[in-house]
Amino acid sequence: MAELISHKGRVVSVDQGKINVEIVSESACAACHAAGLCGMSESRKKIVEVPAPRGREFAVGQEVEVCLAPKTGLKAVLLSYVLPVMILLFLILSLPLIGLGELAGGLVAIGGVAVYYLILYFCKGRLAEGYEFFIRN
Repeated sequence: MAELISHKGRVVSVDQGKINVEIVSESACAACHAAGLCGMSESRKKIVEVPAPRGREFAVGQEVEVCLAPKTGLKAVLLSYVLPVMILLFLILSLPLIGLGELAGGLVAIGGVAVYYLILYFCKGRLAEGYEFFIRN
């Protein structure tokens, strides 16, 4: 079985049936000893809603490990990076062939990717159902 995608986090709130966990997402260079000097490292705090496992109690401030199956992580990469790049390349390469100028073609291509992200934004509720986080024992 493939390895799980996991992040360490801290329980922020516990409600019936769900636990809100704060995870810190760091860039790859955040662990570098010179990260504070170059200013290239970044970290962001995110709140993830996790279904509460049955038979386990959690307290606010408790350290936990939030996991996600690798298959769903690849799906997220596909939706957020791969498909928009494919749309952009397709439009940039095909629009000049039908007689549209380079500037207009580039603007339409950027607009096409913007429309794609807008569609993703409006479908985020349905998309979120496919990503289920869980707390590892």
